[in-house]
Amino acid sequence: MKIIDKDLNNSSFYSHVYNQTVQKPTAAFVLSLIGGIFVLIGGLAISALGALVTFFAFGVGAVLGVAGIVFGILIIVFAALLNAHPEQHVTYGVLILVFSIVSWFGAFGGFFIGFLLGLIGGILAIVWKPVQAVPPQQAQMPPNNSQ
Repeated sequence: MKIIDKDLNNSSFYSHVYNQTVQKPTAAFVLSLIGGIFVLIGGLAISALGALVTFFAFGVGAVLGVAGIVFGILIIVFAALLNAHPEQHVTYGVLILVFSIVSWFGAFGGFFIGFLLGLIGGILAIVWKPVQAVPPQQAQMPPNNSQ
């Protein structure tokens, strides 16, 4: 009975696994995702505070926070799309960058840390270049001189 069909010592197997894990802008994705979460939390806080303060004025202050919530959700969505479609890294990087900057108007930049993480994540996504796959070199065994 054969449990493993593929030889695990085969270097093409390892290069395939290596190419699948390295070919995504992971740092840009993680920083943008965390930045989007901070912007979302900042938008929720501004919305709740604005609704509480302007309760008798029909909750006008909550509208500003709703914009922050939308910006946070968009940053999170674009970060997920960046991870799912790394070949479009420039497009998603620019969108993350734009909505991180615009988040100042709805969530005060997600307590500034969301803005900063989104800014760095967007820039990393724009400048990311995939690692070129190098063909694995076959290791040669030294000749056996024992006679």
